[in-house]
Amino acid sequence: MRTLLNIPTLALVVTLLSPVVFADKTASKVVVANNIEWGYLNPLRGEKSPGAADLWGDRTTDSATGMLVRFKKGFESPPHIHNITYRGIVIEGQMHNDDPNAEKMWMPAGSFWTQPAGEDHTTAANTATNLIYLEIDSGPYLVKPSTEKFDNGERPLNLHRDNIVWLNDSDLNDIQAAGALTSYLWGSTADMNGTMIRLPAGFDGEISTAASEFRAVVITGAVEYLSKEQKTPQNLSPGSYLESTGKFSHSLKNKGDTAATIYIRTNNKYRVK
Repeated sequence: MRTLLNIPTLALVVTLLSPVVFADKTASKVVVANNIEWGYLNPLRGEKSPGAADLWGDRTTDSATGMLVRFKKGFESPPHIHNITYRGIVIEGQMHNDDPNAEKMWMPAGSFWTQPAGEDHTTAANTATNLIYLEIDSGPYLVKPSTEKFDNGERPLNLHRDNIVWLNDSDLNDIQAAGALTSYLWGSTADMNGTMIRLPAGFDGEISTAASEFRAVVITGAVEYLSKEQKTPQNLSPGSYLESTGKFSHSLKNKGDTAATIYIRTNNKYRVK
């Protein structure tokens, strides 16, 4: 059984420096949550399957992919494995992901988990609406029976929202805006990595990057978005997505009463100011 972890040692890993990785061309993309077209995670199961929508990549091919997956209340999968490792972040509701015999440990919005390839597990949802962001580094994303389980050497992690370690600056990323925080989740500071940032109520600033790959998903709260390519303000609610290539600035405003949390996948440092 995996355990709920409190990991103060995360603060230590962010002392490493990330290399500068520049892209030759500049481009961006914004996907508003309300405009997402949904399908099924397992089309053969129809309405019994969780809903799914790729935000980037293609989960049916041999490529990295980021997708949204939504679950109905009371959903609980049979024990199964996946052919590849995935990461999950709860956007809405409460989710459980663990060994088949483990007691339910409900993770609320803002929680993070990893599911190693080959490990037998179940996934369950507990509220009326349940939504996660799911990310893979290679595909296709397949579900296989528990009889095919194997040990790929990785170990699972359940990180409850209340156990996440937040920093106001680090050598990994430059956090200059008052009240803004960052947390390191996975990866190498010398390559691709995943972090979350928390923008306080009233935040009015930007995230600047020169990465060849920069992808961001709104996890909790909402922000108003502008850029040089998006001159009409867009309201980005949870599940909304943005990306950029090359030197780029994403302007964000948090007009809500609570902090907004954004997950970022990138291969370079970024600045919040």
